[in-house]
Formats: sequence, C-alpha cells, structure tokens
Amino acid sequence: MKVLKFIFIFTVVFSFNTCENSSSKKEKEKEIIKPVVISTWNHGLEANQIAWNLLKKGAKALDAVEAGVRTAEANPDVQTVGLGGFPDREGKVTLDACIMDHNNNCGSVAFLQHIKHPISVARKVMEETPHVMLVGEGALQFALEQGFKKENLLTGKSKKAYQDWLVNSNYKPVINIENHDTISMLALDENGNLSGACTTSGAAWKMHGRVGDSPIIGAGLFLDNEVGAAAATGMGEAMIRTAGSAMVVELMRYGKSPEQACKEVVERIYKTYKNSPDLEWLQVGFIALNKNGEYGSYCLRPGFNYAVQTRFLDNQLIDGNYFLP
Repeated sequence: MKVLKFIFIFTVVFSFNTCENSSSKKEKEKEIIKPVVISTWNHGLEANQIAWNLLKKGAKALDAVEAGVRTAEANPDVQTVGLGGFPDREGKVTLDACIMDHNNNCGSVAFLQHIKHPISVARKVMEETPHVMLVGEGALQFALEQGFKKENLLTGKSKKAYQDWLVNSNYKPVINIENHDTISMLALDENGNLSGACTTSGAAWKMHGRVGDSPIIGAGLFLDNEVGAAAATGMGEAMIRTAGSAMVVELMRYGKSPEQACKEVVERIYKTYKNSPDLEWLQVGFIALNKNGEYGSYCLRPGFNYAVQTRFLDNQLIDGNYFLP
C-alpha cells in the first residue's frame, strides 16, 4: 500500500512538472512577429509605408520611426503636425516631438518654432547632447547649429483657419476633428528591438507656450525593450496627469495584452475626468506593441483609428475599440 501511495504521488508530481515545463517551453517558443509598425490616425498609412520599406530591408526601428513620422511633418495637409500645423492663439506654429530607442536613449524638443522636422531635432538632442529635452529658443538655436533650415510653417490654409477662429476665439476642442491629432509611431525591427516617435503641432489655438504630452517621455511615448512600447494621441493634459504611456508599458510587463493595457489606462483617465466638464469634449487614445509583435489600441470614444503593417498584414487602418458610446 505504501509503495502504491508513493507511486501515485510521484506520478502526480511528475505530471505537474512535465505540464509546467511544457507550458514554459511553449511560452518561450512562441513565435515573434517581426517586423511590425503601428501608428496613429489615417496619416499613419503613408508613414507606415515609409517605415515598412526600411524595416523589411533590415533597418533599425529607430531609423524607421523617424523617417515614418517625417512624412506627416512635411505634409501641409496634415494640419496637426509640422508644416501647416494649426497655430496657437497668437498665430504662431509651435511644435513638440520626442523619440526613444531600445536602449532607453531618448530626445525631445518642445515649443520649437520655424523647424519643419522636430522629430529629427529630437533625435539630434538624443545623440549629440547630454540632455533629453530642449525647449523654445534654446531648441531653435540648437537646431540651426545642427544645420536645420529656418522656415515659415504657417501655410495659407492654416492661417485662414486661424483667422476664422479669431471671430469667436472659442477654445473648445472638437472630438476627433483634427485639431490635436498627434502622429505617434512604434516599430519592432528584425533584430527584435523597439523604438518609438511622437510629433505634433499640439492643440489648435492653445495658449502661447503650452506644451502637451507629445515631447514628454512617459506621457506621450514610452518603451522598455524587454516588454513593449506605447504611445498616445488626443488631449495631452490627460496623458500627462496619468503618465499614460508608461503605465501601458508597465501593465504589459505584468501580463496584460497590448489592448488590455491600453484599455485599463483609458479607464483610469475616465475616472480622473468623470466629474469634470472637460469630459464633454475629451478624447484620448493609445497604441501599444509588445516584444512578441502583438499590437493593440484603445480609446475613450469612437472615432480614433490607427494603421498597422506586419509581414502577415498589409498596411491598413483599423478602428480602435472604445470605452464610451
């Protein structure tokens, strides 16, 4: 009887350990989908194409995200980024951007004027200075020293929009109208490394000097190369108040899928604003990408979309799931 009891216990323990080891092995052998690129809004489609062309040739994720978001910065029809961006309430176009690589190196510029490609200036800050962020006149001076060209970013189209706004001067963002739609991009390259970029002209008709989440590491963009990456779009104050992108990455660290992590942070933002009159017009959205190449998104209200391309999925626009009807 004792022998049989010992055999039974040994069998159960052995079976449990075998299953556990098998499960662990299966987890380790889980296929990693790479490369992958994901970006916000419909202008992400063109940005993705540029980034993907680099990634499929074996380029680094950092080079891909910089090149990708530069398309929006240079496009005057994208009135929320770079050239032709909506101005502040004084009629001045001011730009914010940040970039981050797989080694947690990062660079940022804020309240930058007259430079069409703030994302590239941000990369120069990362690579050529001991700092993370430069702002205002200091950022402009640095950009000029690095060879960037000073130019007028206020196009006729955006100037007319500003003059129309001046009639009533009412600062109240309209949900999903392109007045605060950052382009954020995340990429996973063939080497399994992550990078991210975020660039914007900020909220239209903002107070002169206002800076949103887009140049702030941890709010508008964050990544940990052992876990994943996240980036945000929408009204920046909400992401700053919750350290939104950093929280998405931390939730993925503890086992949440990219969409689950984005959803939880959106719900936190809702709780922060649920008794505020600002909730009436608030929109926020997150994209996330983990080390396995799995991606996801979530937003507060319907209307947010994002572009994705992988080796299994052609470049396409996807509507984000949302919290409020």
